[in-house]
Amino acid sequence: MLNTIKPKVTLVGAGPGDPDLLTLKGAKALAEANVVLHDALANEEILAYAPKNAIRIFVGKKIGNHAYTQDQINQLIVDNALTYGNVVRLKGGDPFIFGRGSEEIEFIESFGIETVVVPGISSVVAVPASLGISITKRGVSESFWAITGTTSDRKLSADVALAAQSSATVVILMGMHKLPQIIDLFQKEDKGDLPVAIIQNGTTSEEKVGVGTVNSILEIVKEKQLSSPAIIVLGEVVRESNKLKGFYEEFLSKEITR
Repeated sequence: MLNTIKPKVTLVGAGPGDPDLLTLKGAKALAEANVVLHDALANEEILAYAPKNAIRIFVGKKIGNHAYTQDQINQLIVDNALTYGNVVRLKGGDPFIFGRGSEEIEFIESFGIETVVVPGISSVVAVPASLGISITKRGVSESFWAITGTTSDRKLSADVALAAQSSATVVILMGMHKLPQIIDLFQKEDKGDLPVAIIQNGTTSEEKVGVGTVNSILEIVKEKQLSSPAIIVLGEVVRESNKLKGFYEEFLSKEITR
C-alpha cells in the first residue's frame, strides 16, 4: 500500500493571550491539524480550535522548566509531520518576534517538508494597545524599540542602553528578571521621570498593571507583586493613555503625599 501521507507544517502565532485575538487563518489551520505542538500558551482555550482527535504535544518553555530543548522540538515537528501529515506548530504572540520561528522553518524545510507561516498578533503592540497605549503617537513618539530582556546567553540586550538614549517608546519582553538593570540604564540617561507601565498577563482575565516612572516603578512592582510574564513599556506615550489616567492620578496623589 502506498504511503499517502503528505507532510506539512503550519507555524501559527497564537496572539498575545486573549483567545479572540487568534487570527481567522490561525483558527482554520488548527481545525485541519492532525498534531499540534504548542508552547506554554497564555490561554490554552486556543487548543479547542483543533479537532478533538488531534494529538496535542506540549513543548513549551517556562522559566526553570524546559520540557524540550530547541533541537528536540525541531525533531519532534519533523517526525510528527512525516508520521501524521498535517502539523501545526503553535507559538505565543507572533512566531517571528522572539519566537525562534525562523530556526524551526529552516530545519523543517531541510527535510523537503512544505511549510506555511500564519503570523500572530504580537504582544509588543497588542498588550499596550489594549490599555490605550499607542506605542507611536504623532508629536510624542516617532518610533519604537522592541527588545528582548534576556538574550540567548542570558544577559540583558546591549540594545537597551541604546534605546535609553533615544526618544522612542521602548517595549521590553521577557525583562522582569532584569528590571533593576533596565531601570539603572534609564536613570543613567537622566530619565527618572519617564513614564513606565508594566503589564502582566496582558489581554487575559489575569491581567495586572503597574504604572509609575523610571524612579518609582521598582517600588510599584513590589507593591503590586508583578512578575513574569509581563511587558515593560517605557515612554511618554504611557502618560497619554486615557485608560491609564486613573492609575496615573493614583500614582501622582501618592507622590504628593510623600
